[in-house]
Amino acid sequence: MDAVAILPTLATVNGTIVHKLPEDLYIPPDALEVLLDTFEGPLDLLLYLIRRQNMDIVNIPIAQITQQYIAYIQLMGLLNLDMAAEYLLMAALLAEIKSRLLLPRQTDVEIEDEDPRATLIRRLQEYEIIKNAAEQINELPRMERELFSTLVDVSALSVTQPLPELPLHDLLLAFKAVLTRVDQHSHHQITKDPLSVRERMTFILEHLKNVDSCIFSALFSQQEGRAGVVVSFLAILELGKESLIEITQAEPYSELRVKAA
Repeated sequence: MDAVAILPTLATVNGTIVHKLPEDLYIPPDALEVLLDTFEGPLDLLLYLIRRQNMDIVNIPIAQITQQYIAYIQLMGLLNLDMAAEYLLMAALLAEIKSRLLLPRQTDVEIEDEDPRATLIRRLQEYEIIKNAAEQINELPRMERELFSTLVDVSALSVTQPLPELPLHDLLLAFKAVLTRVDQHSHHQITKDPLSVRERMTFILEHLKNVDSCIFSALFSQQEGRAGVVVSFLAILELGKESLIEITQAEPYSELRVKAA
């Protein structure tokens, strides 16, 4: 059963859709030539009808699309527009495809006939690809449409950028920050002083051989620092442990004295 033809919408007046022109409306001969520019050919018109109704381009309902196509052609004729030969040729092709689909097919033929719509479908698919590519290219920025070139003469301009003033306080703070970073990356090296308890024991015994006794503090040298004092004290303890020296005190709170045993 053939579908009902869908007439195109000419305009909307006060919320009412107008499908046909009033009979008493006067239209100049060239006033509506812009309608021809809506479709760039019969394939463009067919693709518009298919897209408008969300049809499957591979499975076109030929009867329905043919009626709608002829309705558009008739509307062009009513508007006194020049009918292009290619539009009529497409209408004849649609009528031929429709008639071939209505003819009964022979079941005893071994080789199946090609679908009458196949050629038209291929042409529509190729046209759709080209049309989509053209629309994408048209959306790209274009000179003299979205972009406009301009020339600016900057030869007479003289721009001098003044150098910022640097206070001495800021310079000192920057130098302090550099020193802090240097201290963080410095290495702390520990060197072993050439001090030996055995050598200090020998030195104390040699010193005590020349005297009867000496005061305890005379066996220490302040020039050697803390390490030298510790080594001398360990040497005195070792000598006392081995009974090589004697440490005596004449009376309470008096100074200690050391002599060879």
